[in-house]
This record gives sequence, structure tokens and C-alpha cells, in this order.
Amino acid sequence: MRLKGKKIVSLVHHDFEDLELWYPILRLKEEGAVVHLAGENAQEKYIGKYGVPAISDYSYRDIIGEVYDAILVPGGWAPDKIRRFSEVISLIHHFEENKKPIGQICHAGWVLISAKVLLGKKVTSTPGIKDDMENAGATWLDEPVVVDGHLVSSRRPPDLPDYMREFIKVIEQL
Repeated sequence: MRLKGKKIVSLVHHDFEDLELWYPILRLKEEGAVVHLAGENAQEKYIGKYGVPAISDYSYRDIIGEVYDAILVPGGWAPDKIRRFSEVISLIHHFEENKKPIGQICHAGWVLISAKVLLGKKVTSTPGIKDDMENAGATWLDEPVVVDGHLVSSRRPPDLPDYMREFIKVIEQL
């Protein structure tokens, strides 16, 4: 129970990549963390790309960054929706400014791009948004997981074990 007492918020919206949402949540819970799911609306059912549902605990506007130790942004097509909410952008700024762990995988980089927090960072993502990441000022690396301080990024579902191993280590250092 390496993360007992830690609280993590994971963001969700329709068309999330099923494994990229659920695998991290389950791994963090296995380590003793409390994980809340935040969506556009509280208690809303969101459906992943492959049909797996997720029901949000809270809405984005209900989340207070000071209460949480880390934030996760899943991939899939959901990040293109998630990044449109000013509350989400404010949350990402809070975690960035306070150097709290931020986890992003696959297309989740779009949220960090919209928050304008990637300048000078080393990251990875799905190769499909490599240019977007570089245009936001990041150095993109084609590796399973990249850790740059409190920012942990990963490419796609086969990289999930590496991603979570490193994300958990970063949370442990709090």
C-alpha cells in the first residue's frame, strides 16, 4: 500500500481510451490511493471507445486542486473534449505550479497543450500528436514513458505497465 493516504483525480469524457482510463485507476487503488473520477457532470455515465462505461464522481467544477496529490488525463478522443473546459485548464495550472504529479497518456497531451504547460518539457505521446507536442515547445521522445520532474507521459496501452510504475514512483516522492 505504497500510496495509502494519497488522493488522485482522473479526468473523463466520452470516447476515452478504455485501458488508459481504467488500468491507471485500478493500479493506483491497488497501491492504496483514493481515486476520484471527474467529468463534465457529476454522476454522469461516460462511454469509452470500446464501450466500457465510467461514472464520474464529481464534475470538473467540483474539483479543488489543493485536495489532490496528483492528476491523471486519459487518452482516446476524450482529451479533445476535456481541454475545452476552463475548470480543467485551471486544474492543470494548479498541478503544474505546485509541482504535483501530472500523468498523461496517448492523446492526453492535447489537454496540457491547451493549458500551455509544455514549454521546455520532455514528453512522449501517441506519435499522432508528436507535432502538436513539439509546436507547444516540448521535446518529444519516442519512449514508453518519459518522466520530467512531476510530469509523467506515456504513448499508448502497451506502455501502461511502464507508465504506472513511474507515475507511482513520482507520487511516492511527495
